Amino acid sequence: MSSNLPISRRVLLAGFAVSGLAMTARGSLATEALPKMVVTKDPNCGCCTGWVKHVRAAGFQAEVIEFAEVNRLKARLGVPEALASCHTAEIGGYAIEGHVPPAAIKRLLAEKPVGKGLAVPGMPVGSPGMEVEGMEPDTYEVVLFGPSGQRTYARYIGGREA
Repeated sequence: MSSNLPISRRVLLAGFAVSGLAMTARGSLATEALPKMVVTKDPNCGCCTGWVKHVRAAGFQAEVIEFAEVNRLKARLGVPEALASCHTAEIGGYAIEGHVPPAAIKRLLAEKPVGKGLAVPGMPVGSPGMEVEGMEPDTYEVVLFGPSGQRTYARYIGGREA
């Protein structure tokens, strides 16, 4: 049953205001729902700083600790040497090694797979923080690692999932 009641400007504006508040609240709740990330990096590494900018832009709160002995942290967190990269982050009980795209981290936190963390070994061109103007981005794997081994968790070309 439809109603042909006229909508006043005041009612219409109030409706827009309420929907705007709801959208703002939803956006801030999504940001608040992400746990804090602690990133440990070598003080001299610039690409690590670039990666941190990406995760912050994706809504993560990232605390950065500069520490020249990052390999000690990697060993403590169980990051396999073959997967090592230039920085290590900790979030939600997981280790994040290297230039892992923020979308893969969000997926990890939502799915909570059994494992110690995610890694992007090396420093693939085009991965978050490793953008090089004029160069085609590499295709690379995001690896889930843990006590039961390693497996491909996602595949990316630059910053987008392949």
